[in-house]
Amino acid sequence: MIEELHIRGLGVIEDSSLLLGPGLTVVTGETGAGKTLLVTALQLLLGARASADLVRRGADLATIEAVVRLPQGAPAAVEDHADDEQSDVEATLADLRALAEDGRLIVSREIPTSGRSRARVGGRLVPTSILTALLAPSIEIHGQHEHVRLERPAVQLRLLDAFGTEDHRAAADAYRTSFATWSEAERRRRMLREDEQARTVRLERLRAERDEIDAARLDPETDGTLDQDIDRLANAEALQDAIGAARRSAGPEGALQGVGEALAALRRSPVEDPQLAEIAVRLTALSRDLSDAVADLATLAVDIEADDARLDALQERKRVVTTLRRRYGADVVEILEHRQAVAAEIADLEAVEGDAAGIEDAVARAAAALEDAGAALTRARRVTGERLSEAVGAHLHELGMPHASLTVELTAAPPGPAGNDRASFLLAANPGEPPARLSDAASGGERSRVALAIEVALSGADARSVLVFDEVDAGVGGSTALAVGDKLARLARDADVERQVLCVTHLAQVAASADAHHVVEKAVVDGRTVTTVRQVAAEERAAELSRMLGGEATAEAGLEHARRLLAAAGGWRAD
Repeated sequence: MIEELHIRGLGVIEDSSLLLGPGLTVVTGETGAGKTLLVTALQLLLGARASADLVRRGADLATIEAVVRLPQGAPAAVEDHADDEQSDVEATLADLRALAEDGRLIVSREIPTSGRSRARVGGRLVPTSILTALLAPSIEIHGQHEHVRLERPAVQLRLLDAFGTEDHRAAADAYRTSFATWSEAERRRRMLREDEQARTVRLERLRAERDEIDAARLDPETDGTLDQDIDRLANAEALQDAIGAARRSAGPEGALQGVGEALAALRRSPVEDPQLAEIAVRLTALSRDLSDAVADLATLAVDIEADDARLDALQERKRVVTTLRRRYGADVVEILEHRQAVAAEIADLEAVEGDAAGIEDAVARAAAALEDAGAALTRARRVTGERLSEAVGAHLHELGMPHASLTVELTAAPPGPAGNDRASFLLAANPGEPPARLSDAASGGERSRVALAIEVALSGADARSVLVFDEVDAGVGGSTALAVGDKLARLARDADVERQVLCVTHLAQVAASADAHHVVEKAVVDGRTVTTVRQVAAEERAAELSRMLGGEATAEAGLEHARRLLAAAGGWRAD
């Protein structure tokens, strides 16, 4: 969720801020006022290519800042990253999410007139790709001239599965289980088919490591104090002298005797004084502690004896442990953990060697089960695809595309974690035309309406919390415009998902359905064009709708028409 958007020095926008909330928010204004720059600002936050041409003339820098509230729960999967990079990206995202206060983060993008753009999250500089990975799982922009996320086959397949019934989801779960079993059997077969000599060499090396560690008979407790024990033995005489001096000073003829004499003197006091009694208690405790300390010194004196043979043995032991630490771990615990890992790999390799026929049988059985599970999932997807096509088609008809139809095409693909299908959403915009990719089958405005129809149909399946539509109403009017506004409002007010829908529109019928309405206005200040953004409500909102309807904002007839439109759309909010 975007709670605030601040734009400075971007095109004709000098300095403007928008406070945003959940529900449907529309942005309106005269042609050329700079409405689309708000969409451009969001695209830049999502990592779009930046150009110095976007910076306002006379400014050194264009800045886009937003306060975003990240969705609770696990983040969406990081897309478009290789497996060896994905874990690093996810770790970075986890660190950045930890900077959030109450789930909120400040993100920004800076575009200078010269040099490279900069991205920040929580005040920390990050690569633009990280900014994209952080926000893209939550924010989707549907513009007229861009390749949208909904066209990606992996996304289409995921949304198709999410639209499925319980039977569909059960088939998907069964397939995932079968795929995991087949993958493990294939892994073991690959190990079996590795070069036998290489496997033998590795087994010999692993066994040598295991035997070397076992021969040392490591003990974390005793081997962990080797340095201390060696120091004691190497300095035994000096320690004995120190202990002896300490015993004499603290013992019966030293401090202990003095404390005892002090206690005896207090006990002879003719007066029962509370303060003297408290001091006597403290001296008694001190005497007890001194006695314990002297006894401990006596025990230690017995333990510390010069023993050259034991010292030599400990130093030899240290050499053994040091060698193992250099090879297998930083300390005894890590060495023993390495030994466990080695033993597990040895057992795995030995099992592979001893069960070649069994592995081949397991692979065959797993492959057959996977094929059956894949076929069942494909059948379920075809049924779901027909349901989705019908749902999207109904929405398209209401959005002024009465002859358009969506086809969900499934083609065979190599088995993968998500199945052995490749999904494609294809559109036939007019009668007699073959279905084609969304980007090829429709104009910019039609493509936005198709995206809206798909988003409404999949509103319960797609967890994107922010959806942005740039002029989704291009080329429509009348009742179709009312339908566009209604569907945007329904999408924004989905009971199952807290969602924010932002829409740039030219049509009063669409704007009337909004929960919040911002107007972009252009003026000339000191000879320069300046664009500002302000939120309108009540009569100001009715005046803006009247202007959009083609009447004068102050004409009572136009205002009354706007008020009726607001009331009919459910968008009227009385102060």
